[in-house]
Amino acid sequence: METAMASRLNRFRIAMQQVYGPFDHIQLENARNWIPPPNSGGHRGRYLWTDAFGVLDFLTLYKETSEAKFLVFAKRLTQTVHDVLGWTRDGTSRLPGATDQHPLDGGLRIGKIDAAGADGDGQYHHYLTLWMFALNRLSVASEDRIYNDQAIELAKAIHPHFFLHRKTTYPRMVWKISMDMSRPLVASQGHLDATTGYVIFHLLQATANQGPILDEEISDYKRVMDLTETHFESSDTLDLGMALWIAHWCPRTSAWAENMAQSCIRSLHRIFSRDRYTERSLAHRLAFREFGALIGTQCYGHEYSLQARVPPIMAMWEKYIDELTPEDLKPITMAMYASALLPTAFRKGGLHQEPELVDVP
Repeated sequence: METAMASRLNRFRIAMQQVYGPFDHIQLENARNWIPPPNSGGHRGRYLWTDAFGVLDFLTLYKETSEAKFLVFAKRLTQTVHDVLGWTRDGTSRLPGATDQHPLDGGLRIGKIDAAGADGDGQYHHYLTLWMFALNRLSVASEDRIYNDQAIELAKAIHPHFFLHRKTTYPRMVWKISMDMSRPLVASQGHLDATTGYVIFHLLQATANQGPILDEEISDYKRVMDLTETHFESSDTLDLGMALWIAHWCPRTSAWAENMAQSCIRSLHRIFSRDRYTERSLAHRLAFREFGALIGTQCYGHEYSLQARVPPIMAMWEKYIDELTPEDLKPITMAMYASALLPTAFRKGGLHQEPELVDVP
């Protein structure tokens, strides 16, 4: 009889192969020649958010199966993303500021299909910090500092471009900038951008173990947090899940993180209440946003009644995910579905024992 873990792994593999093609037959000696198919839903086949989940999902498979080929796939996907989204849309040159020696100094494009317009290409802060996290986890899993070094290079390159009045008493952020990082494209501030940057940059710095190399940037985020994000509220399941995921990296003694987490938990209890959350209600929801909530719930832990809702919600979505998911959202949905099945690479200590971020006040 198939165990629950074996069942999850099987569904995980099937979901991943819908995005990254058949890979079960590929042996380790051929994995180094694997070319990720252009299926992630973005321009030239790459989309930064989807592929960040893809890298993390391959690391989960590496950890859960001990098959070395999955670590190779994570590295190959990472290089492919850098080779596409670190370059101009026509592929003729690196993004402004980047060089062969410092390929991420120009940031990374989102990978939007359209070059311009309301939903056009550019750079998103929350996509970039998720990619930094994926690089950090790849560094931890491979025991190779080069990937965390790349994340720090990317962090330093993009950071000032997302700030307005950075060195004043009242700094603020923008959540989308142009592909060349020369100007804001959306002047409003992302809901969790400062908080995510604050924690992820702490993680990059702790992994590097080279002193206060990101202290200035971390201080910038903290000042914005103190001004705008002390009382986190949202009704968006993806926002709530990502906030819980960020909170779980902080010690339970971090009052701001614990307050944020408890606010998220209260909101998710309301959203996922058995009276309101039914199969009929799924038609008005987006699966990938709800999978974000389930990832965060499992990473944070501690709230057992909410965690108990994860399997039935996953089971409901598994019945309708093909029917209710628009074609253009299937890559991001399947990558995040896999992560919700097994969020190993997202969890603190999921890939490797590591010290708590005790210096996140």
